[in-house]
Amino acid sequence: MAHEITPPPARLTLPTLTAMVVGSMVGAGVFSLPTRFAEETGVAGALLAWAVAGGGMLMLAFVYQTLAVRRPHLDAGIYAYAKAGFGEYMGFFAAFGYWASACVGNVTYMVLIMSTAGAVFPALGEGDTVLAVILSSAGFWAFFLLIRRGVKEAAALNRVVTVAKIVPIAVFVLLAVFCLDPAVFAANWSGTDQAGSLFTQVRGTMLATVFVFLGVEGASVYSRHARRRTDVGRATVLGFLGVFAIFASVTIVSYGILPMEEIAALRQPSMAGVLEAAVGTWGSVLVGVGLIVAVLGAYLAWTLMAAEVLFVAAEDGDMPRFLGRVGRADVPVAALALTTALSQVILVVTLFSADAFDFALNLTSSLVLVPFLLAAGYGLKIALRPDPGERRVARELAVAAVATVYTAWLLYAGGLDYALMSFILYAPATVLFAMARRERGRRVFSPGEAVIFAVAVAGAVAGLVGLSTGWISL
Repeated sequence: MAHEITPPPARLTLPTLTAMVVGSMVGAGVFSLPTRFAEETGVAGALLAWAVAGGGMLMLAFVYQTLAVRRPHLDAGIYAYAKAGFGEYMGFFAAFGYWASACVGNVTYMVLIMSTAGAVFPALGEGDTVLAVILSSAGFWAFFLLIRRGVKEAAALNRVVTVAKIVPIAVFVLLAVFCLDPAVFAANWSGTDQAGSLFTQVRGTMLATVFVFLGVEGASVYSRHARRRTDVGRATVLGFLGVFAIFASVTIVSYGILPMEEIAALRQPSMAGVLEAAVGTWGSVLVGVGLIVAVLGAYLAWTLMAAEVLFVAAEDGDMPRFLGRVGRADVPVAALALTTALSQVILVVTLFSADAFDFALNLTSSLVLVPFLLAAGYGLKIALRPDPGERRVARELAVAAVATVYTAWLLYAGGLDYALMSFILYAPATVLFAMARRERGRRVFSPGEAVIFAVAVAGAVAGLVGLSTGWISL
Protein backbone atom coordinates (compact mmCIF):
# COMPACT_ATOMS: atom_id res chain seq x y z
CA MET A 1 0.00 0.00 0.00
CA ALA A 2 1.19 3.52 -0.82
CA HIS A 3 0.57 4.77 2.73
CA GLU A 4 3.10 2.35 4.16
CA ILE A 5 5.98 3.79 2.17
CA THR A 6 5.02 7.46 2.29
CA PRO A 7 7.56 9.62 4.13
CA PRO A 8 6.42 12.09 6.81
CA PRO A 9 4.82 15.25 5.39
CA ALA A 10 7.26 17.96 4.34
CA ARG A 11 7.73 20.52 7.13
CA LEU A 12 7.28 24.06 5.84
CA THR A 13 8.72 27.15 7.54
CA LEU A 14 7.04 30.52 8.18
CA PRO A 15 8.60 32.17 5.07
CA THR A 16 7.50 29.27 2.87
CA LEU A 17 3.96 29.30 4.32
CA THR A 18 3.78 33.07 3.84
CA ALA A 19 4.91 32.58 0.25
CA MET A 20 2.09 30.05 -0.17
CA VAL A 21 -0.39 32.75 0.87
CA VAL A 22 1.15 35.47 -1.29
CA GLY A 23 1.78 33.08 -4.17
CA SER A 24 -1.81 31.88 -4.26
CA MET A 25 -3.25 35.42 -3.95
CA VAL A 26 -1.03 37.22 -6.45
CA GLY A 27 -2.07 35.69 -9.74
CA ALA A 28 -4.38 36.62 -12.58
CA GLY A 29 -6.61 38.88 -10.49
CA VAL A 30 -4.19 41.72 -9.82
CA PHE A 31 -3.47 42.18 -13.54
CA SER A 32 -7.18 42.54 -14.31
CA LEU A 33 -8.02 45.00 -11.54
CA PRO A 34 -7.89 48.33 -13.46
CA THR A 35 -10.60 47.32 -15.94
CA ARG A 36 -12.68 45.34 -13.47
CA PHE A 37 -12.93 48.39 -11.18
CA ALA A 38 -13.27 51.02 -13.93
CA GLU A 39 -16.25 49.10 -15.32
CA GLU A 40 -18.06 49.60 -12.02
CA THR A 41 -16.85 52.67 -10.15
CA GLY A 42 -14.55 55.68 -9.85
CA VAL A 43 -11.86 56.51 -7.32
CA ALA A 44 -14.26 57.16 -4.42
CA GLY A 45 -16.07 53.87 -4.95
CA ALA A 46 -12.79 52.02 -5.34
CA LEU A 47 -11.46 53.39 -2.06
CA LEU A 48 -14.65 52.39 -0.27
CA ALA A 49 -14.69 48.97 -1.94
CA TRP A 50 -11.13 48.24 -0.83
CA ALA A 51 -11.93 49.44 2.69
CA VAL A 52 -14.90 47.06 2.86
CA ALA A 53 -13.16 44.14 1.16
CA GLY A 54 -9.87 44.64 2.97
CA GLY A 55 -11.53 45.00 6.35
CA GLY A 56 -13.78 41.99 5.82
CA MET A 57 -11.00 39.76 4.52
CA LEU A 58 -8.67 40.87 7.32
CA MET A 59 -11.28 39.73 9.81
CA LEU A 60 -11.47 36.39 7.97
CA ALA A 61 -7.66 36.14 8.09
CA PHE A 62 -7.80 36.74 11.85
CA VAL A 63 -10.40 33.96 12.12
CA TYR A 64 -8.02 31.57 10.36
CA GLN A 65 -5.25 32.71 12.71
CA THR A 66 -7.41 32.05 15.78
CA LEU A 67 -8.59 28.65 14.53
CA ALA A 68 -5.04 27.56 13.72
CA VAL A 69 -4.17 28.14 17.40
CA ARG A 70 -7.40 26.96 19.03
CA ARG A 71 -7.94 23.92 16.79
CA PRO A 72 -4.42 22.86 15.72
CA HIS A 73 -5.54 19.27 15.11
CA LEU A 74 -7.73 20.30 12.15
CA ASP A 75 -5.85 19.88 8.85
CA ALA A 76 -6.72 21.56 5.51
CA GLY A 77 -8.40 24.36 7.45
CA ILE A 78 -11.23 25.61 5.25
CA TYR A 79 -12.69 22.12 4.84
CA ALA A 80 -11.99 20.86 8.35
CA TYR A 81 -13.50 23.96 9.96
CA ALA A 82 -16.77 23.58 8.06
CA LYS A 83 -17.02 19.90 9.02
CA ALA A 84 -16.22 20.52 12.68
CA GLY A 85 -18.76 23.31 12.88
CA PHE A 86 -21.67 22.13 10.74
CA GLY A 87 -21.40 18.41 10.06
CA GLU A 88 -19.98 16.05 7.48
CA TYR A 89 -22.13 17.00 4.50
CA MET A 90 -21.45 20.72 4.92
CA GLY A 91 -17.79 19.82 5.33
CA PHE A 92 -18.04 17.98 2.02
CA PHE A 93 -19.65 21.05 0.44
CA ALA A 94 -16.80 23.21 1.71
CA ALA A 95 -14.18 20.78 0.46
CA PHE A 96 -15.77 20.43 -2.95
CA GLY A 97 -16.56 24.14 -3.34
CA TYR A 98 -13.05 25.15 -2.43
CA TRP A 99 -11.56 22.51 -4.70
CA ALA A 100 -13.82 23.38 -7.64
CA SER A 101 -13.09 27.07 -7.14
CA ALA A 102 -9.38 26.35 -7.37
CA CYS A 103 -9.88 24.33 -10.55
CA VAL A 104 -11.92 27.09 -12.22
CA GLY A 105 -9.41 29.67 -10.98
CA ASN A 106 -6.66 27.75 -12.75
CA VAL A 107 -8.65 28.09 -15.96
CA THR A 108 -8.72 31.85 -15.40
CA TYR A 109 -4.94 31.86 -15.15
CA MET A 110 -4.44 30.03 -18.41
CA VAL A 111 -7.02 32.17 -20.24
CA LEU A 112 -5.19 35.31 -19.13
CA ILE A 113 -1.81 33.97 -20.25
CA MET A 114 -3.22 33.17 -23.67
CA SER A 115 -4.95 36.56 -23.85
CA THR A 116 -1.63 38.24 -23.08
CA ALA A 117 0.11 36.26 -25.81
CA GLY A 118 -2.86 36.99 -28.09
CA ALA A 119 -1.72 40.60 -28.38
CA VAL A 120 1.26 39.24 -30.35
CA PHE A 121 -0.28 36.07 -31.79
CA PRO A 122 -3.85 36.87 -32.94
CA ALA A 123 -4.70 33.16 -33.33
CA LEU A 124 -4.88 32.98 -29.53
CA GLY A 125 -7.57 35.69 -29.40
CA GLU A 126 -8.41 36.61 -25.83
CA GLY A 127 -7.59 33.14 -24.58
CA ASP A 128 -10.86 31.69 -25.91
CA THR A 129 -9.87 30.13 -29.25
CA VAL A 130 -9.37 26.45 -30.03
CA LEU A 131 -5.59 26.95 -30.32
CA ALA A 132 -5.51 28.72 -26.95
CA VAL A 133 -7.43 25.85 -25.35
CA ILE A 134 -5.02 23.27 -26.81
CA LEU A 135 -1.97 25.13 -25.53
CA SER A 136 -3.57 25.71 -22.12
CA SER A 137 -4.37 22.01 -21.88
CA ALA A 138 -0.73 21.18 -22.52
CA GLY A 139 0.19 23.56 -19.71
CA PHE A 140 -2.24 21.90 -17.29
CA TRP A 141 -0.75 18.44 -17.79
CA ALA A 142 2.83 19.71 -17.74
CA PHE A 143 2.18 21.12 -14.26
CA PHE A 144 0.60 17.82 -13.25
CA LEU A 145 3.87 16.07 -14.06
CA LEU A 146 5.89 18.74 -12.21
CA ILE A 147 3.87 18.59 -9.01
CA ARG A 148 3.98 14.79 -8.98
CA ARG A 149 7.69 15.12 -8.21
CA GLY A 150 6.95 16.28 -4.68
CA VAL A 151 5.28 18.81 -2.40
CA LYS A 152 8.48 20.13 -0.86
CA GLU A 153 10.08 20.82 -4.24
CA ALA A 154 6.92 22.49 -5.56
CA ALA A 155 6.56 24.68 -2.45
CA ALA A 156 10.21 25.75 -2.68
CA LEU A 157 9.74 26.66 -6.34
CA ASN A 158 6.65 28.65 -5.38
CA ARG A 159 8.69 30.73 -2.91
CA VAL A 160 11.15 31.70 -5.66
CA VAL A 161 8.36 32.48 -8.12
CA THR A 162 6.53 34.58 -5.52
CA VAL A 163 9.50 36.92 -5.15
CA ALA A 164 9.98 37.11 -8.93
CA LYS A 165 6.40 38.13 -9.65
CA ILE A 166 6.15 40.85 -7.00
CA VAL A 167 8.92 42.87 -8.66
CA PRO A 168 7.09 43.89 -11.90
CA ILE A 169 3.92 44.71 -9.95
CA ALA A 170 5.89 47.00 -7.63
CA VAL A 171 7.54 48.61 -10.67
CA PHE A 172 4.07 49.20 -12.16
CA VAL A 173 2.90 51.02 -9.04
CA LEU A 174 6.02 53.19 -8.85
CA LEU A 175 5.89 54.14 -12.54
CA ALA A 176 2.16 54.86 -12.38
CA VAL A 177 2.68 57.14 -9.37
CA PHE A 178 5.46 58.98 -11.21
CA CYS A 179 3.29 59.41 -14.35
CA LEU A 180 0.03 60.14 -12.50
CA ASP A 181 -1.95 63.07 -13.90
CA PRO A 182 -3.83 64.84 -11.07
CA ALA A 183 -6.44 66.21 -13.50
CA VAL A 184 -7.27 62.74 -14.85
CA PHE A 185 -7.36 61.35 -11.32
CA ALA A 186 -9.78 64.08 -10.22
CA ALA A 187 -12.02 63.54 -13.25
CA ASN A 188 -12.28 59.85 -12.35
CA TRP A 189 -13.21 60.53 -8.74
CA SER A 190 -16.96 60.00 -8.74
CA GLY A 191 -17.40 57.53 -11.62
CA THR A 192 -19.86 57.82 -14.50
CA ASP A 193 -23.48 58.95 -14.34
CA GLN A 194 -24.59 55.47 -15.44
CA ALA A 195 -22.76 53.72 -12.59
CA GLY A 196 -25.61 54.16 -10.11
CA SER A 197 -25.39 54.82 -6.39
CA LEU A 198 -22.15 54.41 -4.48
CA PHE A 199 -23.58 51.27 -2.86
CA THR A 200 -24.32 49.80 -6.29
CA GLN A 201 -20.84 50.64 -7.50
CA VAL A 202 -19.17 49.02 -4.49
CA ARG A 203 -21.38 45.94 -4.77
CA GLY A 204 -20.35 45.59 -8.43
CA THR A 205 -16.70 45.20 -7.45
CA MET A 206 -17.20 42.48 -4.85
CA LEU A 207 -16.69 39.37 -6.99
CA ALA A 208 -13.47 40.90 -8.31
CA THR A 209 -12.20 41.52 -4.77
CA VAL A 210 -13.18 38.00 -3.69
CA PHE A 211 -11.20 36.59 -6.60
CA VAL A 212 -8.02 38.51 -5.84
CA PHE A 213 -8.22 37.63 -2.14
CA LEU A 214 -8.61 33.91 -2.81
CA GLY A 215 -5.61 32.27 -1.24
CA VAL A 216 -5.74 34.13 2.07
CA GLU A 217 -6.46 30.69 3.54
CA GLY A 218 -3.45 29.15 1.79
CA ALA A 219 -1.39 28.49 4.90
CA SER A 220 -4.31 26.91 6.79
CA VAL A 221 -5.09 24.61 3.88
CA TYR A 222 -1.55 23.27 4.05
CA SER A 223 -1.41 23.24 7.84
CA ARG A 224 -0.43 19.56 8.15
CA HIS A 225 2.91 20.44 6.55
CA ALA A 226 3.71 23.36 8.89
CA ARG A 227 6.80 23.07 11.08
CA ARG A 228 4.91 24.95 13.83
CA ARG A 229 1.13 25.38 13.90
CA THR A 230 1.47 28.94 15.18
CA ASP A 231 3.23 29.78 11.90
CA VAL A 232 -0.03 29.09 10.05
CA GLY A 233 -1.82 32.08 11.56
CA ARG A 234 1.20 34.37 11.28
CA ALA A 235 1.71 33.49 7.63
CA THR A 236 -1.97 34.17 6.91
CA VAL A 237 -1.94 37.69 8.36
CA LEU A 238 1.51 38.65 7.03
CA GLY A 239 0.66 37.46 3.53
CA PHE A 240 -2.71 39.20 3.55
CA LEU A 241 -1.42 42.60 4.64
CA GLY A 242 1.33 42.66 2.04
CA VAL A 243 -0.95 41.61 -0.79
CA PHE A 244 -3.75 43.98 0.22
CA ALA A 245 -1.38 46.94 -0.09
CA ILE A 246 -0.38 45.78 -3.58
CA PHE A 247 -3.94 45.26 -4.83
CA ALA A 248 -5.28 48.58 -3.58
CA SER A 249 -2.28 50.47 -4.97
CA VAL A 250 -2.59 48.91 -8.45
CA THR A 251 -6.26 49.87 -8.62
CA ILE A 252 -6.04 53.44 -7.35
CA VAL A 253 -2.95 54.63 -9.27
CA SER A 254 -4.48 53.43 -12.55
CA TYR A 255 -7.18 56.11 -12.26
CA GLY A 256 -4.47 58.74 -12.67
CA ILE A 257 -3.25 57.47 -16.05
CA LEU A 258 -6.37 57.22 -18.28
CA PRO A 259 -10.02 58.26 -18.14
CA MET A 260 -12.01 55.44 -16.55
CA GLU A 261 -14.01 54.86 -19.75
CA GLU A 262 -10.76 54.06 -21.55
CA ILE A 263 -9.54 51.85 -18.70
CA ALA A 264 -12.84 49.95 -18.79
CA ALA A 265 -12.40 49.30 -22.53
CA LEU A 266 -8.87 47.85 -22.24
CA ARG A 267 -8.37 44.19 -23.11
CA GLN A 268 -7.11 41.95 -20.36
CA PRO A 269 -4.60 42.09 -18.77
CA SER A 270 -5.64 45.72 -18.35
CA MET A 271 -2.60 46.54 -16.21
CA ALA A 272 -0.52 46.19 -19.39
CA GLY A 273 -2.67 48.74 -21.22
CA VAL A 274 -2.45 51.21 -18.35
CA LEU A 275 1.33 51.04 -18.17
CA GLU A 276 1.65 51.21 -21.94
CA ALA A 277 -0.33 54.47 -21.88
CA ALA A 278 2.01 55.77 -19.18
CA VAL A 279 5.47 54.81 -20.48
CA GLY A 280 5.07 53.20 -23.91
CA THR A 281 5.18 49.71 -25.38
CA TRP A 282 7.92 48.44 -23.08
CA GLY A 283 5.55 48.92 -20.15
CA SER A 284 3.10 46.48 -21.71
CA VAL A 285 5.90 43.98 -22.27
CA LEU A 286 7.04 44.29 -18.65
CA VAL A 287 3.54 43.60 -17.36
CA GLY A 288 3.14 40.70 -19.77
CA VAL A 289 6.30 39.01 -18.52
CA GLY A 290 5.33 39.65 -14.90
CA LEU A 291 1.86 38.25 -15.54
CA ILE A 292 3.17 34.99 -16.98
CA VAL A 293 5.50 34.47 -14.01
CA ALA A 294 2.77 35.44 -11.53
CA VAL A 295 0.08 33.29 -13.07
CA LEU A 296 2.26 30.21 -13.38
CA GLY A 297 3.28 30.60 -9.73
CA ALA A 298 -0.33 31.04 -8.62
CA TYR A 299 -1.37 28.03 -10.67
CA LEU A 300 1.26 25.97 -8.87
CA ALA A 301 0.09 27.14 -5.43
CA TRP A 302 -3.60 26.62 -6.19
CA THR A 303 -3.11 23.16 -7.63
CA LEU A 304 -1.18 22.13 -4.52
CA MET A 305 -3.95 23.43 -2.26
CA ALA A 306 -6.79 21.93 -4.30
CA ALA A 307 -5.28 18.45 -4.27
CA GLU A 308 -4.52 18.79 -0.54
CA VAL A 309 -8.17 19.50 0.31
CA LEU A 310 -9.38 16.44 -1.60
CA PHE A 311 -6.71 14.30 0.04
CA VAL A 312 -7.56 15.33 3.61
CA ALA A 313 -11.31 14.95 2.94
CA ALA A 314 -10.66 11.41 1.68
CA GLU A 315 -8.50 10.65 4.72
CA ASP A 316 -11.40 11.78 6.94
CA GLY A 317 -13.92 9.63 5.08
CA ASP A 318 -15.80 12.44 3.32
CA MET A 319 -14.41 11.71 -0.14
CA PRO A 320 -13.88 8.32 -1.82
CA ARG A 321 -10.82 6.38 -0.68
CA PHE A 322 -9.03 6.58 -4.03
CA LEU A 323 -8.51 10.34 -3.49
CA GLY A 324 -6.56 9.60 -0.30
CA ARG A 325 -3.81 7.63 -2.02
CA VAL A 326 -0.39 9.26 -2.08
CA GLY A 327 2.85 8.41 -3.82
CA ARG A 328 6.42 8.24 -2.61
CA ALA A 329 6.90 12.01 -2.85
CA ASP A 330 4.01 12.87 -0.43
CA VAL A 331 1.80 13.85 -3.38
CA PRO A 332 -1.89 12.81 -3.53
CA VAL A 333 -1.66 11.72 -7.17
CA ALA A 334 -5.31 10.74 -7.67
CA ALA A 335 -6.53 14.04 -6.20
CA LEU A 336 -4.02 15.91 -8.35
CA ALA A 337 -5.20 14.11 -11.49
CA LEU A 338 -8.88 14.85 -10.73
CA THR A 339 -7.99 18.51 -10.13
CA THR A 340 -6.30 18.75 -13.51
CA ALA A 341 -9.18 16.93 -15.19
CA LEU A 342 -11.87 19.33 -13.87
CA SER A 343 -9.76 22.32 -14.95
CA GLN A 344 -9.59 20.73 -18.38
CA VAL A 345 -13.39 20.39 -18.58
CA ILE A 346 -14.04 23.99 -17.50
CA LEU A 347 -11.43 25.18 -20.00
CA VAL A 348 -13.43 23.60 -22.83
CA VAL A 349 -16.62 25.25 -21.52
CA THR A 350 -14.99 28.68 -21.90
CA LEU A 351 -15.13 28.19 -25.68
CA PHE A 352 -18.89 28.74 -25.42
CA SER A 353 -18.80 31.80 -23.14
CA ALA A 354 -19.11 35.41 -24.27
CA ASP A 355 -16.15 36.47 -22.13
CA ALA A 356 -13.99 33.52 -21.04
CA PHE A 357 -12.00 35.49 -18.46
CA ASP A 358 -14.93 37.15 -16.69
CA PHE A 359 -16.94 33.91 -16.73
CA ALA A 360 -14.15 31.92 -15.08
CA LEU A 361 -13.34 34.71 -12.60
CA ASN A 362 -16.93 35.17 -11.42
CA LEU A 363 -17.59 31.44 -11.15
CA THR A 364 -14.37 30.98 -9.16
CA SER A 365 -15.44 33.64 -6.68
CA SER A 366 -18.98 32.31 -6.36
CA LEU A 367 -17.88 28.73 -5.67
CA VAL A 368 -15.61 29.72 -2.79
CA LEU A 369 -18.15 31.88 -0.95
CA VAL A 370 -19.90 28.96 0.78
CA PRO A 371 -16.60 27.55 2.17
CA PHE A 372 -15.61 31.04 3.32
CA LEU A 373 -18.95 31.55 5.08
CA LEU A 374 -18.77 28.16 6.81
CA ALA A 375 -15.23 28.77 8.06
CA ALA A 376 -16.20 32.20 9.41
CA GLY A 377 -19.33 30.70 10.96
CA TYR A 378 -17.25 28.07 12.74
CA GLY A 379 -15.00 30.78 14.12
CA LEU A 380 -18.11 32.55 15.44
CA LYS A 381 -19.46 29.31 16.89
CA ILE A 382 -16.40 28.52 18.99
CA ALA A 383 -16.08 32.18 20.02
CA LEU A 384 -19.66 32.02 21.36
CA ARG A 385 -19.32 28.53 22.86
CA PRO A 386 -15.68 27.76 23.64
CA ASP A 387 -14.75 24.24 24.71
CA PRO A 388 -14.36 23.42 28.42
CA GLY A 389 -11.15 24.97 29.69
CA GLU A 390 -11.20 27.72 27.04
CA ARG A 391 -12.28 31.24 27.85
CA ARG A 392 -14.45 33.49 25.76
CA VAL A 393 -12.41 36.32 24.23
CA ALA A 394 -14.36 39.45 23.26
CA ARG A 395 -11.94 40.34 20.47
CA GLU A 396 -12.29 36.90 18.87
CA LEU A 397 -16.07 37.12 19.09
CA ALA A 398 -16.15 40.54 17.41
CA VAL A 399 -13.73 39.48 14.66
CA ALA A 400 -15.65 36.29 13.88
CA ALA A 401 -18.98 38.15 13.84
CA VAL A 402 -17.69 40.72 11.35
CA ALA A 403 -16.14 37.99 9.17
CA THR A 404 -19.42 36.03 9.14
CA VAL A 405 -21.52 39.06 8.24
CA TYR A 406 -19.04 40.05 5.53
CA THR A 407 -18.96 36.63 3.87
CA ALA A 408 -22.77 36.38 4.02
CA TRP A 409 -22.99 39.78 2.33
CA LEU A 410 -20.62 38.55 -0.37
CA LEU A 411 -23.13 35.83 -1.27
CA TYR A 412 -25.73 38.54 -1.78
CA ALA A 413 -23.37 40.86 -3.64
CA GLY A 414 -22.24 38.07 -5.97
CA GLY A 415 -25.71 37.82 -7.45
CA LEU A 416 -28.16 34.97 -8.08
CA ASP A 417 -26.83 33.94 -11.51
CA TYR A 418 -23.48 32.62 -10.36
CA ALA A 419 -24.92 31.17 -7.17
CA LEU A 420 -27.22 28.97 -9.25
CA MET A 421 -24.38 28.05 -11.60
CA SER A 422 -22.42 26.96 -8.56
CA PHE A 423 -25.25 24.59 -7.60
CA ILE A 424 -24.94 22.98 -11.04
CA LEU A 425 -21.55 21.76 -9.85
CA TYR A 426 -22.41 21.23 -6.17
CA ALA A 427 -25.45 18.97 -6.64
CA PRO A 428 -23.96 16.23 -8.88
CA ALA A 429 -20.73 16.30 -6.88
CA THR A 430 -22.69 14.73 -4.03
CA VAL A 431 -22.07 11.43 -5.85
CA LEU A 432 -18.56 11.56 -4.34
CA PHE A 433 -20.03 11.98 -0.86
CA ALA A 434 -22.37 9.05 -1.44
CA MET A 435 -19.46 6.90 -2.64
CA ALA A 436 -17.52 7.72 0.51
CA ARG A 437 -20.47 6.82 2.76
CA ARG A 438 -21.12 3.55 0.92
CA GLU A 439 -17.44 2.57 1.12
CA ARG A 440 -17.74 2.76 4.89
CA GLY A 441 -21.10 1.01 5.12
CA ARG A 442 -22.92 4.12 6.30
CA ARG A 443 -26.27 5.66 5.43
CA VAL A 444 -25.79 8.30 2.73
CA PHE A 445 -27.82 11.13 4.31
CA SER A 446 -29.14 12.01 7.71
CA PRO A 447 -32.55 13.76 7.61
CA GLY A 448 -30.94 17.19 7.88
CA GLU A 449 -28.42 16.38 5.15
CA ALA A 450 -31.22 15.18 2.87
CA VAL A 451 -32.84 18.62 3.17
CA ILE A 452 -29.56 20.33 2.24
CA PHE A 453 -29.18 18.00 -0.74
CA ALA A 454 -32.74 18.81 -1.88
CA VAL A 455 -31.94 22.53 -1.76
CA ALA A 456 -28.78 21.94 -3.80
CA VAL A 457 -30.70 19.94 -6.43
CA ALA A 458 -33.39 22.63 -6.64
CA GLY A 459 -30.69 25.26 -7.17
CA ALA A 460 -29.04 23.16 -9.87
CA VAL A 461 -32.35 22.67 -11.69
CA ALA A 462 -33.05 26.40 -11.53
CA GLY A 463 -29.57 27.09 -12.88
CA LEU A 464 -30.02 24.68 -15.79
CA VAL A 465 -33.43 26.20 -16.61
CA GLY A 466 -31.85 29.65 -16.51
CA LEU A 467 -29.09 28.60 -18.90
CA SER A 468 -31.51 26.90 -21.31
CA THR A 469 -33.90 29.88 -21.43
CA GLY A 470 -31.18 32.50 -21.67
CA TRP A 471 -31.97 34.04 -18.29
CA ILE A 472 -28.47 33.05 -17.22
CA SER A 473 -25.69 33.38 -19.79
CA LEU A 474 -22.12 32.18 -19.91
